[in-house]
Amino acid sequence: MTLHAIIIGENAKEPLHYIKSVRATKGKGLEGDRYFYGQGTFNKPQLSQDVREVSILPFEALGECNSRLGSDLDFLDLRRNLVIKNFDASLLEEKVFAIGTAKFRIVRTCPPCRYLSRLLDQDMMKGLKYIGGYRAVIVQSGVISVGDEVNIV
Repeated sequence: MTLHAIIIGENAKEPLHYIKSVRATKGKGLEGDRYFYGQGTFNKPQLSQDVREVSILPFEALGECNSRLGSDLDFLDLRRNLVIKNFDASLLEEKVFAIGTAKFRIVRTCPPCRYLSRLLDQDMMKGLKYIGGYRAVIVQSGVISVGDEVNIV
């Protein structure tokens, strides 16, 4: 498993962008990202914030989503932070894993939402059904970079 892309955006509802490297901070998220600053669409008091630190999308999910929808979406459109090639959640369930010098733990799935459907004017509930990715917490702060391997600790 390899980190293919890092995607962040400073403010909710604004376009996201690719970066090559970022500091992952325990209890906050990825520096420079909207959720790190508490500015994400889902940074609301009634929603659990302990699952908002990092979102992960398997690389292969984009192709499947585009196939289902007959679309040409980009990873940026799916609004997940980390894109991982050859991702296998079954190997990482209930385990701590490292990317670069940071450590993470998956806490739940990241199913598609109506917000993403409205934003893209596509049926993302259909496009990402069962392949929407995962949410993870940062167990240890550190720096991650595109091309880093994912290793079970």
